Amino acid sequence: MDAMEAILSRRSIRSYTSQKISDQLIKELLEAAMSAPSAGNEQPWHFVIINDRNILGEITRFHPYSGMLKKAQVAILVCVDLDSGKEGFLVQDGSAATENLLIAAHAKGLGAVWLGIYPLKERITGMVKLLDLPERILPLSLISIGYSAEEIPRENRYDPTRVHTNGW
Repeated sequence: MDAMEAILSRRSIRSYTSQKISDQLIKELLEAAMSAPSAGNEQPWHFVIINDRNILGEITRFHPYSGMLKKAQVAILVCVDLDSGKEGFLVQDGSAATENLLIAAHAKGLGAVWLGIYPLKERITGMVKLLDLPERILPLSLISIGYSAEEIPRENRYDPTRVHTNGW
């Protein structure tokens, strides 16, 4: 799948089959995430792979929109190190890595959905406690991943009324 097709046809997938995801495929997703741009090329990200069914189930206790984790084969928590990166750009850096991961998952035939963690205190605290994250590590997003059990058609989301040239 070429890059434009992956970007334009990617959808949030919340229903998965029981097919396992190989460690090699997870590594490829992380390579894509770590290829994202970052301010000053600081690459402040860290990733936590979660494939323990008990841990995935615990997340649903504090994240109200995470029910799909009960069927996901894996989730990847995208974090940033508050002691690294360019001040003020950590969220953007982590978001770029998150988007790369989502597009790579789709391009590799997987379904995935972005679960927001930051800036909601109860979700941040929940992830920090559950995964025993160091104090300097801020969880930003959680990506639920599996082989898709649903097919969501491509949409044309281009809206020319949202485009402005040389000013508003």
